[in-house]
Amino acid sequence: MTTHKQLQFKVTGMSCGSCVKRVENALNAVPGVLSTNVNLATEQVSVAVTASVDAGQLAAAVEKGGYRLEATDAGKTSEAAADKPFYRQDWFAVAGAALLTIPLVVPMVGLLFGKHWMLPPFWQWLLATPVQFYFGARFYRAGWLAVKAGTGNMDLLIAIGTSAAYGLSVYLWFTFSGQHGAPELYFETSSAVLTLVLLGKYLEQRAKEKTTDALRALESLRPTEARIMKGDSWVTVAATAVSDGQTVKVLPGERIPVDGEVISGQSNVDEALISGESIPLHKRAGDKVIGGSINLDGVLQLQASGVGTESTLSKIIHMVEQAQGAKAPVQALVDRVAAVFVPVVLVVALLTLLGWGLIAEAWVAGILNAVAVLVIACPCALGLATPAAIMAGTGTAARLGILVKDAAALEQAKQVDLVVFDKTGTLTMGQPTLTQRTALNDTEHNLLELACALQQHSEHPLGKAVVAAAEQEGIVPRTTENFQVVAGHGVKATLDGEQLVMGSSHWMRELGVELPLDKIESKGASVAWLACSEAGTTELLGLFCFRDAIKPEARHTVAQLQQQGIAVAMLTGDSQTSAEVVAAELKLDRFEAEVLPGDKADFIARYQEQGYRVAMVGDGINDAPALAQADLGMAMSTGTEVAISAADMTLMRGETRLVVLALKLSRLTYRKIKQNLFWAFIFNTLGIPLAALGYLNPILAGGAMAFSSLLVVSNALLLQRWGKKE
Repeated sequence: MTTHKQLQFKVTGMSCGSCVKRVENALNAVPGVLSTNVNLATEQVSVAVTASVDAGQLAAAVEKGGYRLEATDAGKTSEAAADKPFYRQDWFAVAGAALLTIPLVVPMVGLLFGKHWMLPPFWQWLLATPVQFYFGARFYRAGWLAVKAGTGNMDLLIAIGTSAAYGLSVYLWFTFSGQHGAPELYFETSSAVLTLVLLGKYLEQRAKEKTTDALRALESLRPTEARIMKGDSWVTVAATAVSDGQTVKVLPGERIPVDGEVISGQSNVDEALISGESIPLHKRAGDKVIGGSINLDGVLQLQASGVGTESTLSKIIHMVEQAQGAKAPVQALVDRVAAVFVPVVLVVALLTLLGWGLIAEAWVAGILNAVAVLVIACPCALGLATPAAIMAGTGTAARLGILVKDAAALEQAKQVDLVVFDKTGTLTMGQPTLTQRTALNDTEHNLLELACALQQHSEHPLGKAVVAAAEQEGIVPRTTENFQVVAGHGVKATLDGEQLVMGSSHWMRELGVELPLDKIESKGASVAWLACSEAGTTELLGLFCFRDAIKPEARHTVAQLQQQGIAVAMLTGDSQTSAEVVAAELKLDRFEAEVLPGDKADFIARYQEQGYRVAMVGDGINDAPALAQADLGMAMSTGTEVAISAADMTLMRGETRLVVLALKLSRLTYRKIKQNLFWAFIFNTLGIPLAALGYLNPILAGGAMAFSSLLVVSNALLLQRWGKKE
């Protein structure tokens, strides 16, 4: 059996969308590489490979294309994205180039007022040369590597364009220096373009850093130390050294180092930065706690149950990293455009030069206009348009308590027009209470004793409600044998040689039992029947009614979805009467009652056949097939691991309002992607013809190019402002 592994690297040397495609092509050409995903915004690449492939092979393949791979630890993506020395170095280049360029550009302002302040040619050359070949050296290096690899990129366009303006100036200086009057030179053009591009890249990098704010905030929650019991004393160790089952002590004010279960003590715990729950939660023995949350006011001892990569925090970080690094389906079009963009621009620049030179006999104007074409056409904004929006959107979602599996989930979410909720634990609190018990042939106390014995091993909310009611009356569960859960029906077990069954009305009818429905006093309650099965006959012993309160925000959630033109439905295994009451109270568009677990996915498929784009919201094991079948699966993190793994989005709190926020954020994120792509394409679509026709000088082209990149990243960051408002 072939084993696969996932490798993560930082890529240096990328400058535009064309670079992304070349890095992916270089990696995909290595035998044993299964898939690659390169993200320009984070400068990260994720590579799925067979066990036989090592990092050295991948690095060699990428270096041939003019780029470099650097290994990164899993979960440290955000730290790599915030490389402070890089900013200091970049700022030095911007400041140095600007200081030398200002004396060249200021005289141009004087010309507007009829003043001729041009510096002597020698001083222009002296100021422009360090800008061109020292501060602009990065463009030559990266451009040369692209040429050696037989490709092109943004750096090559900048290097060719500014070299043409610089070279033209040197040529005119030496050719006409002996003639009367100083020749018109263009050193300020090459220097100003380089300075503006360097400034644009610097601002772009700073803006891109903000798109990973959410990820860095999560990283900062990782505790570094833990206090564990070793022998008879408490010892402080690295949090990563804690093993499952060890006892951990947490003092007031400390971060809880690992996931676990409280075994002694009680305290209020702040989980706001992990789950988004703003109110501290009171924890006592038996309660679960999440690593990274803050213990506020009590001493807790807990048994570790999730450490290292298995902790909730690590899984959240991994999920956010995956989503931020993923490509939206629309990115495929952008990649195809980027692959041919640079060669096409070089051809357009050459045609511009020849057109002005041969037809208009204006070679100097032709060179300057060709330079403007090369500069305005740099595809930085095109490469950043989609990943910047995806990173900002998924990061904002994480802050709100919504974990997105990948970018495709965002696209599916924006198309949803029917949301289907599971009832128990999703629309309702998931904590039913016993409201009625009616014995048919015995006392109610004895009926509850039998039901408690049968349900003592059940994980179903109704079973737990029975056991809780029995405990309140001091009933000790009797020992049963052959306990069995009958999926979608109920439970059965043997007690004192007799088989007891307890479950739904549907199951009782299948067993041939006639149900005295007139005995049900609580309208709309969930009903379970207890019966004794012996010698092929089933005798009904009594009935139990349960009430599960509807979540306070559920009504508002349903109303908000309907206001957005989204229909709302409910699937439940409860009786028709119980489902009708909940549906009427919430004003649902449709509902299905007495649905068996295996049939939920079939109902989702039927809705899809009717033309709906369906989102399924659930929390239990029995919801997993329906979550997988739906166009968008949304699992409550209060539910089971199976449900969460089958879902496209995980809601970190059991609040239905997160469904509304998730769908709204998905639509906003895709709106930002469309806006960014529009601006990226419009800059090139309008800019290239204007530059070729001589209406855009190279300096304005450089400013516009820098502005376009900054615009798409800043536009994406508006999602964070929306998230803070929510």
